[in-house]
Amino acid sequence: MAEKSVMDLDDTSWEAVVEKGDKPVVVMFYDQLCVHCMIMMPHFEKYAEDFKDKILFARIDVTRNPLAVSRYGVMATPTFKFFCGGRPVQEIVGEIYPTLLKKTTEEALEYSKDCGSRSTPIDYNIGYA
Repeated sequence: MAEKSVMDLDDTSWEAVVEKGDKPVVVMFYDQLCVHCMIMMPHFEKYAEDFKDKILFARIDVTRNPLAVSRYGVMATPTFKFFCGGRPVQEIVGEIYPTLLKKTTEEALEYSKDCGSRSTPIDYNIGYA
């Protein structure tokens, strides 16, 4: 059986894979009932295969994983977020031209060596008074 090119994430695996992982990551926030998500999914899976040795492609269902969704302010599906060094560095929202997803992935890879150092760290312990 072939290995899946897109990793399925949930709230419990998010931190280890995205925030503390070794590779840059592009995450597709999706909903199984979202028509636009289902249109984009084959393109996302194709690019995951094309770039599998360079960047991790992962997806997370927004209806089952409220923590990751709220942590990163995801308001619509599909949302594609690019992470480098555990930090979000780029975002694309909606059904887009597949070539835009590919181009953004290539750009993320081009700048991945130092993009994490140029983004602002997120303080998860902000609390609410």
